[in-house]
Amino acid sequence: MAIVAGYDVHRNQITFDALDTDSGEVTRGRIDSTREAVSAWVERFPGRQVQVAVEACTGWLFVCEALAEAGAVPHLAEPAEVAARRGSKRRAKTDRADARHLRQLLAEGRLPEAWIPPAHVQQWRTRARLRKTLVDERGQWLQRIQATLFHHGVPAGSVPERLLSGRGRAWLAGVALPDAARERITVALAIIEALDQQLAPLERDLRALARRQTGCRALQAHFGIGATTALTILCELGDVSRLSASRKAVRAVGLDVGVHRSDRRSRVGKLTKQGSPNARWALYEAAQSACRRTSPDHAAYLALKARGLSHTRASLTIARKLTRRSFHTLRQLGPEALAPVTD
Repeated sequence: MAIVAGYDVHRNQITFDALDTDSGEVTRGRIDSTREAVSAWVERFPGRQVQVAVEACTGWLFVCEALAEAGAVPHLAEPAEVAARRGSKRRAKTDRADARHLRQLLAEGRLPEAWIPPAHVQQWRTRARLRKTLVDERGQWLQRIQATLFHHGVPAGSVPERLLSGRGRAWLAGVALPDAARERITVALAIIEALDQQLAPLERDLRALARRQTGCRALQAHFGIGATTALTILCELGDVSRLSASRKAVRAVGLDVGVHRSDRRSRVGKLTKQGSPNARWALYEAAQSACRRTSPDHAAYLALKARGLSHTRASLTIARKLTRRSFHTLRQLGPEALAPVTD
């Protein structure tokens, strides 16, 4: 009674591999990467339940939306876990093989599924990620200014700490530099000003949203989590009811440490970083506050430092604790944690 399929999505085409569970017939082919083509493909199976696995790569959003609108059931697959289930054995990798692999995992009930956020959360997440992108770009241009100064022999110790303040800009104007270097700094300052103009209203809206949204307000009760970091954690962690334990929340954001064990040998690796980079950034930023004496985690931070851990590793340990706390906070709220904001 069902059609089980796998989609391998690319910019110009979608390769599909579909299994009719009644007859055992497998159909393969390609369609255009458009909403209309996806809807028309679902219409090939009137009266049938259609389930489709789609990897969580660029383009998944419109594909899943088109599938749902056409009456199919989309399943979003976690790319790293899908690759792990393929194994390390070398074999041909093609679009058809990828689609078949997704279909097989879905049919066998082994598909590692990612969370598909509702429309309002998707919008929040898009805006929060945009804010992070703009902040990163602003920092990159500031680093270019500092690199230009050092490249031309300006001692790092003489550069004002707040280079973009009024005092810092006045100092920049008085530094003797070649024309090309001066032009580079002038362009960098102009781009930073343009980024600030885009950031100001965006950050204002996000902070206003975080003050009114139930889940964000609950997360801000934890020391170190502010308005923008709370919104990022909420959108990236998502519906925690899909996770059975707080340690799985740590893994979901990629803050867990990889371990290689064989027989009686064990070697601790590095962070897996298989989850959302924005979630890791927000949790690590919140963990930085453990350095303050007023933080409830300050004693734990000092104990970690006393064991010989660096500031970064100690902060990452605190970030894992914050992840677990965030998980329990959102779990206690239930569906209200992701409730839309009403006027």
